[in-house]
Amino acid sequence: MSKLGTLGARLHRGEIGYDFVGKRFIWYGLSILITITAILGLSVRGLNMGIEFEGGAVFTIEKTSVSVSQAEKYAEEASGHDAIVQTLGKDGLRIQVATIDTAAADKVSAKLATDLGIPEKDITGELVGPSWGDQVANKAWQGLVIFMFLVVIYLAIAFEWRMAVAALVALIHDITITVGIYALVGFEVTPGTVIGLLTILGYSLYDTVVVFDSLKEQTKDITKQTRWTYSEIADRSINGTLVRSINTTVVALLPVAGLLFIGGGVLGAGMLNDISLSLFVGLAAGAYSSIFIATPLVADLKEREPQMKALKKRVLAKRAQAGQDDAPTATVSDEQPYDDEDEDAAPAVVGPRNQPASRNRGRGRPSGKRR
Repeated sequence: MSKLGTLGARLHRGEIGYDFVGKRFIWYGLSILITITAILGLSVRGLNMGIEFEGGAVFTIEKTSVSVSQAEKYAEEASGHDAIVQTLGKDGLRIQVATIDTAAADKVSAKLATDLGIPEKDITGELVGPSWGDQVANKAWQGLVIFMFLVVIYLAIAFEWRMAVAALVALIHDITITVGIYALVGFEVTPGTVIGLLTILGYSLYDTVVVFDSLKEQTKDITKQTRWTYSEIADRSINGTLVRSINTTVVALLPVAGLLFIGGGVLGAGMLNDISLSLFVGLAAGAYSSIFIATPLVADLKEREPQMKALKKRVLAKRAQAGQDDAPTATVSDEQPYDDEDEDAAPAVVGPRNQPASRNRGRGRPSGKRR
């Protein structure tokens, strides 16, 4: 842990760093590939919508010795529709059958009790109408659109429109990947999934805003100096907050991983699977997008400005004049403001210097001291 802290301090001071912005086209290509895979998975497999969105019946059985595959067969035979069966705890089952009405649900419940060899009173049935599912879906879309709109407005006011655009692209990237993973894995989409999606957007924005805030502070009066380009300062902002972002993401992922792999996988809690998968994938995608997409995209947009283009020319010209191949290693921070007087001063002399001796110094005295 001490080594990680030392690494974070060195990254913050600019002593070491990784060229995230310089290799941005690699990250763009990787993100596009992942996004296309998610979209293809969504197009081919589609989403496994829960009964809250499609309507249907859910039958809960607290204790039975029948396997999941056998219970699925019984439910499909009793209802005439496809059924989804999940384990609940050690011996329980959750059977979901879509698009059936109340009369059909009663018949299915009675037939299941006979096939499973249990009293019908041990089967708990719940019926959800498709109209209620439509309302849930519409409210979810409305909430997502309003959230996106407010985020863009806030970031445009607090920072600038380029950062708002970059954050919006990162959010769309995170949502697309999370939804694509749901399609590929086949997990059921429930209201818990929607809650998880809206939650991860907040986490994703948190990491992005931390980097943007550092970038905003470090680029004050950027055109008054000729040591760094905007892209280089953006890269230093990422490196300076890198360890913080990693620590925050890991701490958030650990309890979510417990919900997903232990609560959902071992204990078989279906609702935990729905919300924990969206949280787990979204948190990881959000940390990735804040580092590899949002800030490099801001740098791309800013470098198109005439002022930034002129600054880049001045920086490269000064380095060529000084015979430098790389940017300076010092970091820009509030404690180290831009100062053109320091930049234009004569370079420090490296190595021993030959100073002329004073004409009368030490004349006639072996010690060389004056009286």
